[in-house]
Amino acid sequence: MMDEGTELSFTIAQIVQRFKGTHLHSQLERQAKECLHRPDIKLESLKDDVRKFLKVSGWERKLQNAVCRELHIRPPPGHPAAPPEHTKEPLAYMRKAQASWEKRILKSLNSMCAELGVPLAHKRPLPEQRELSNKWNEMGTDEPDLSKFRPVYAPKDFLEVLISLRNPNLDYSEEVSSQSHWGLIQVPLHIRDIPKMRETCPELTLTTGQLGIDDHPHIPSDLFESEHVRLGKRVLSEQDSAAAQQYSRQGCPTGQRAELWALILNSTNEPEDIMHYEQLKAGVLQHDLLVDNLIYKDVKLTANNDDYYFVFEDFLYQVLLCFSRDTTVLEHFNYNSATPPKSYIQGKEEGDEYAVIYPPNGVIPFHGFSMYVAPLCFLYNEPSRLYGVFREMYMRYFFRLHSISSHPSGIVSLCLQFERLLQNHLPQLFYHLREIGAQPLSIAFKWMVRAFSGYLSTDQLLLLWDRILGYDSLEIVAVLAAAVFAFRAENLMEVTSLASAEAVLADLSTLKVMPLIQIFVFATVI
Repeated sequence: MMDEGTELSFTIAQIVQRFKGTHLHSQLERQAKECLHRPDIKLESLKDDVRKFLKVSGWERKLQNAVCRELHIRPPPGHPAAPPEHTKEPLAYMRKAQASWEKRILKSLNSMCAELGVPLAHKRPLPEQRELSNKWNEMGTDEPDLSKFRPVYAPKDFLEVLISLRNPNLDYSEEVSSQSHWGLIQVPLHIRDIPKMRETCPELTLTTGQLGIDDHPHIPSDLFESEHVRLGKRVLSEQDSAAAQQYSRQGCPTGQRAELWALILNSTNEPEDIMHYEQLKAGVLQHDLLVDNLIYKDVKLTANNDDYYFVFEDFLYQVLLCFSRDTTVLEHFNYNSATPPKSYIQGKEEGDEYAVIYPPNGVIPFHGFSMYVAPLCFLYNEPSRLYGVFREMYMRYFFRLHSISSHPSGIVSLCLQFERLLQNHLPQLFYHLREIGAQPLSIAFKWMVRAFSGYLSTDQLLLLWDRILGYDSLEIVAVLAAAVFAFRAENLMEVTSLASAEAVLADLSTLKVMPLIQIFVFATVI
C-alpha cells in the first residue's frame, strides 16, 4: 500500500490530469490571461494577485467544487502496480459474477432483436425525424405497440444472481451454524453495525434537529426549520458543494432542495450544458435504438401507473432517451465493476474492430429504471437541468444498485447489511419469516434496488435522498429497509405465509422516513 504522502500526490496528479482539456480548465486559463490586463495585477506579485482575482471572482470556488466531485467519484487509490480491473473491483469472484451477468443481459437483448427482427439501431427517415421533433414535448400521447417488447430483466432476476454469489476461498461447511446462513446473501463483506453507524452519523441522533420530524422533543420544529432555512440561504450564497453536502444531512428545505442538490453534485446548467443536452436530443431525433422501446415500455409499466409520477411522462422520455445516447456516462465505468456492453455492426459479426458499445452510454435499462428519474421531476422543470442532475445522481449512486461489487454502497453490501441488521436486532422476527418461506430480503430487495422510489410518498423519498447525498452513501437505504420491518414487526410475527407478509408491507406511502431511521439507529438496544 502507498503511504499517505504518496497517496495524496498520486490523487492530486490524477485529478490535475483529468482537468486538463476540460471546459473548466480552459475557462480558468482564459480568466487568468484576461486578468493580466487589470491595473491591480502587479508583475512583482503576479502569482498572488492572479490567485486573489480568481478567488474574488468565484473561479477558485468553482475549481474547489469540481475537485470535490472528483474526490467523491474516484475509487480509493490502490497499489500503483495493481491491474486496472482491481481498481474497479478488487475481488475476483465478484468480477467474474458481474461479467457473467453482463453476458446474460446482452444475450437477452440480442435474442429479443432476433425474435422481433428489429435492428439494435437504425437511422430515422427524415419525415419521422420531423414528426418526432414536433411532438418532443408530448411523446406521452403516442401509443406505439410495445406488446412484443419485454424488459431485459427485472429486479427479482438480479436478486437470484446475488443469492448464488459465493467466495470460492471460503469453506462454507465450517460456518453452517453461523447466523449469516439465516440470510440469502452468503458472501463475507465488511459492513457497518449500529455502533459504527452512531459514530459516523451523529446528525441522526434523537436530540439533533431534522427536517422530516414534526414533533421533536427538544427543539420546536418551526424554530428549527426557520433557522435551517436561513442557514441554507447562506450555504447557497457561498456556493460551496462540501458545505451543502454537510448541510443536507439534516434535510433540505423544499424551496432550496433543487439548488442544494445541484450544488452538491456540481451539476451546472451553463450554456455548454444546455448545448450538450440539445446535441443528445438531436441524436434521438436522428437514430432509433431498440433500447428506446425498452424505455417507453418501462415508463408505461412503472411511472405511468404511479399516482405521483404519471404527470411527468414526457419529461421521463426526454431525459431517458437522451441519457441512452450520452457517451460521457461511459466515464463511470472507470470506477464501476461493470463493463459497457458491446454489439457488432450489422453484417460484421466477427472481429473486435466491428464491435461498438451499445447503447452509446453503456447502460441497458431494466424494469423500474425510469423510477431513478421520476422523483427529480418534482425539483426541476427545465429538461437540461433535470437531465444534468439525473446523470450525476446515476454516475455517483444509482449505478451501484444494479452492479455486482464489494463496494460499501453496492447492492450486495446493502442486502447483506439489511439482513445483518434484522438478524442482530430482531432475530425472532427474522427466524419466523425465514421459517414460513418469507425471507425478508425477497420482500425488501425491490425497495432497495430503486432506492425506495415508487414506494414512499415523494416528500418522504426526497428526505431520504437528502441523506444519501449528505452522507455520500446508499447505506441509509438498507437501514430504512430494516427499520420498516422493525416498525411492522408486531403484524409480521402474526403472518403465516410469504403472501401475507407481503400484504403487511405492501403500502409504504404513509411512512415517515426520518423518525423510523432515527429510532432504529439510536433507540435500538445493543
